[in-house]
Amino acid sequence: MLTHERQITAPVDLCLPDGRLNPDAVGWTRRPLHRANLRGWGRTKRWEYWGVVTPAHVIGLVASSLDYAGVHGLYVLDRATGEETSKDAVVPLARGTAMPERSGEGTASARANGLAIDLVQHPGGSTVRAVAPGVEVELEIPLPDGHESLGVVVPWGPRRFQYTVKDVGRPVRGRLRLGAAEHEISERDSFAVLDHGRGRWPYSVVWNWAAGSAPGRAIQLGGKWTDGTGMTENALFVDGRLHKIGEELAWHYDRGDWLKPWRIAGGRVEAVFTPFHEKVARTELGVVGSETHQCFGHFSGRAQADDGTWIDLDGLTGWAEEARQRW
Repeated sequence: MLTHERQITAPVDLCLPDGRLNPDAVGWTRRPLHRANLRGWGRTKRWEYWGVVTPAHVIGLVASSLDYAGVHGLYVLDRATGEETSKDAVVPLARGTAMPERSGEGTASARANGLAIDLVQHPGGSTVRAVAPGVEVELEIPLPDGHESLGVVVPWGPRRFQYTVKDVGRPVRGRLRLGAAEHEISERDSFAVLDHGRGRWPYSVVWNWAAGSAPGRAIQLGGKWTDGTGMTENALFVDGRLHKIGEELAWHYDRGDWLKPWRIAGGRVEAVFTPFHEKVARTELGVVGSETHQCFGHFSGRAQADDGTWIDLDGLTGWAEEARQRW
């Protein structure tokens, strides 16, 4: 059942001194081991995304540098009413944006047009604070002992590559303020997901991403952008332990009706994702643009652990998305 992909177990630089991809960096990890010593301008992308699901809300926040622009956002969905609250900002040349070289170390931050995001990373976890008009989020995201995350380097070529860390099913506590109302976020029934990205991207790309969590179980699935590279960003997590899934998966969904069930399948994955809400984000800035359909919902089906055991995915909550980028 084990993947054919190479596991990296020691710290490594993502790039060679001239900025090309370090061949020794290609592989996957159970904890962040890569230093994103990126060089060059124009195609370099850096971001930190945290998604949080509580019984009452879904929260998303992103701080990013795309070289020529910083693209930042804070989003809250009220699960009961479907009401969305969001603040987005695009900053020329990513001014006021800080992105550390390593996942889990240092502080990532963004400032723009009334939006402030601070992500402080330390050995025991992360502290997240985001403030925008009418919205404030303060989170503590502990890192449990032995907790594993999926790090992957995807190689398109020596000068185009991406390092991603998908950390799924993290405990989270804190508070959310919406207007005059304050909501507690409890570790008992909430979870957080990190998407840490560092790389040098082609101009046009399409990806799928799905992540779902429940107590003791989580799933991380990706597609399209990794096809043909020999690497995938697919994994099952059981009690914090990562089971790497190396095969490319088939994604089936209706682009005419995003709220219909999605099906994600392969030899070790038989997942159905049933959305309850669709978030649409579009940006058009001439030759640069993006369109993302991120659906929040529930998973069912099963996935296979490394020892051949099938793990039930029923009850996992999270999201599945399609993103199309020209950047």
